[in-house]
Amino acid sequence: MISSVITIIGAGPAGCTAAMALSKAGIPCTIIDQAIFPRDKVCGDALSGKVVLTLKRLHDDFPNQLGNDNNNLASHGVTFIAPNGKELNVPFRREMDLTTPPGFLSKRIHFDNWLFEQTKSSPHVNIITGVRIEKFEKKDTTWTLSDKERKTIIESQLIIAADGAQSRFAKQYGGIIPEADHFCAGLRAYYKGVKGLDKMGFIELHFVKEFLPGYFWIFPLPNGDANVGVGMRSDVVGRKKINLKDEMLHLIATHPILKGRFADATIDGTLHGYGLPLGSKKRKISGDGFLLLGDAASLIDPFTGEGIGNAMISGLKAAEIIISKWKDKNFDAENLKAYDIEVYKRLWPELNLSKKMQELVKYPWLFNLIVNKANRSKTLKETISCMFEDIDLRSRLKDPFFYLKVLFE
Repeated sequence: MISSVITIIGAGPAGCTAAMALSKAGIPCTIIDQAIFPRDKVCGDALSGKVVLTLKRLHDDFPNQLGNDNNNLASHGVTFIAPNGKELNVPFRREMDLTTPPGFLSKRIHFDNWLFEQTKSSPHVNIITGVRIEKFEKKDTTWTLSDKERKTIIESQLIIAADGAQSRFAKQYGGIIPEADHFCAGLRAYYKGVKGLDKMGFIELHFVKEFLPGYFWIFPLPNGDANVGVGMRSDVVGRKKINLKDEMLHLIATHPILKGRFADATIDGTLHGYGLPLGSKKRKISGDGFLLLGDAASLIDPFTGEGIGNAMISGLKAAEIIISKWKDKNFDAENLKAYDIEVYKRLWPELNLSKKMQELVKYPWLFNLIVNKANRSKTLKETISCMFEDIDLRSRLKDPFFYLKVLFE
């Protein structure tokens, strides 16, 4: 049995970010993951500016390492395709030197393994893989974590749950349960031979009228591959009895624009489904002796599907709170609620804006209007760009002159 003051469950982007940030401060921790790396994860595979800037905070050279890795493709923006077929091209804003791309596209099997290897080489981080924690018990200030044979694996004072959308801990102790109107069902497949992929690595989000309020995406990848998928809120899928696989393949085969681009394309592997816990409502993401991070805290952007960047930001915030409490090692609920405040202070303006944009998709004419307006308004285009960047939107959204600029620019 191991004893560790801090135990992180999950060695994905959120958990690894927290571990490396704690390591930089000289604070030891243990990470447990049920997988053996490298392992795949179903995702859109987009690494936004939030990811790049968070990596730079962990180590100044990390973004350069991504840029020099052939498994990664530089990404410079996003293209929204409205129901009327009009495009809105939104370049990612640069908050870094011009030698580093503002974003990347990388299969999760590559990115997560790279991040895992960086974490492994960090001092003060102990890693256990291939072990699934099935049981959590708390007595006084000590957690006991056991496997399915009820063998005690580790004892800890603080649990950081960063084990994804299906987090056992988040459900049992965090009270996080899937809510269909705050959850998205998604499908993803890899394709070869898709025509018209953007040379600057712009990701594409298609809002096809017949598929609303869902969306269809095409994300270019290295070697001419593409990550292709669909997403739709789970309550809509259930209410309308939609078969996402059939709808996705139907769009590829029949949509006037898409069918030509996929005419010579072949699927590489199979379609995979997954769930996205959306950050379209505030939740309690800390408690007595625990913090919830990333997908386990339901922090996925409800409009763009951005998950990795928000997960890594939550990892940084978790580390900051722990560092501030490390001297006394008091991890009770009252002391840790500062984490909730800091996470939502940073992310809620974006999540709330995205929630409103998600609602716009219900009304094709209104979404068309916004796209048309954004094509003429530098202010609105920059605001949408900020959703993919590590840029604080609070001051902008609170400024009444912002809305006047949007209306009359």
